[in-house]
Amino acid sequence: MRIDLMAGATLSAALPAQASEPVILVFDSGLGGLTVLEQVRRARPDAHYLYAADDAAFPYGRLSEPQLVARVIAVMERLLTRYAPDLVVIACNTASTVVLPALRQRFVTPFVGVVPPIKPAAALTRSRLVSLLATPGTVARAYTHDLVENFAADCAVTLVGSQNLARYAEAEMAGAPVADAAILAEIAPCFVTGADGRRTDVVCLSCTHYPLLLGRFERLAPWPVIWIDPAPAIARRVVQLLGAALAARPEPPAARAIFTGGGGLNPALGRSLERRGLTETVVEALPLAVS
Repeated sequence: MRIDLMAGATLSAALPAQASEPVILVFDSGLGGLTVLEQVRRARPDAHYLYAADDAAFPYGRLSEPQLVARVIAVMERLLTRYAPDLVVIACNTASTVVLPALRQRFVTPFVGVVPPIKPAAALTRSRLVSLLATPGTVARAYTHDLVENFAADCAVTLVGSQNLARYAEAEMAGAPVADAAILAEIAPCFVTGADGRRTDVVCLSCTHYPLLLGRFERLAPWPVIWIDPAPAIARRVVQLLGAALAARPEPPAARAIFTGGGGLNPALGRSLERRGLTETVVEALPLAVS
């Protein structure tokens, strides 16, 4: 893994934006958006990719909504100026539900967001017992409650706000996985048994970090359920906006990872990034200033 500290160079020339090979920026507060990047790259393997992690401000749940809007706009201003992507994927439930309107009002670049997958969960469940596993902020947000009311009114939806799973996913990527018991404690409230014997059969993963731990969720779950990852739907939306790949490439273009802090970068994380096709890592120093 190569790490560069950027002082002001513009790198957009290294990533040519052409109609058939667009530049796509995938953005998250940390590493969760890598799950979205994987699906989007499968859908458009010809595109040039940037993955931006605003790790200097991770986790976003600690910021007030005005602070979060100001932070994401500031970081996006830098990224759009430097790299000139053709499309940006906001691969974060918190940023999507809070900041997307402000981003679309301020910038002309198209943005694709992610929302809790309540609608597909309601379509898939047979028991009508559904759980939504998310951050506490997403669970509390009116946007989430409106989704449940509009698309899953005939279901019993259990909202589970995890305090720790995003951090556990980050640790897993950095080579320091937490114990099974810690993971199980976070997901156990998702598994509900009704008085009539019905059990939860669908769990919505409503933080993009959580699919990074999906293998462990499946192994530790008290019974099998359908885990819904919203990333494939995001990839389909990207294809709707940009079109399908016009020609296959023998090898996909290398992707670049951008961190606003870089304090958590280590060799294990570098290997995790390289396995996902991110062969170059850049630190765009953007410290978090919260008044």
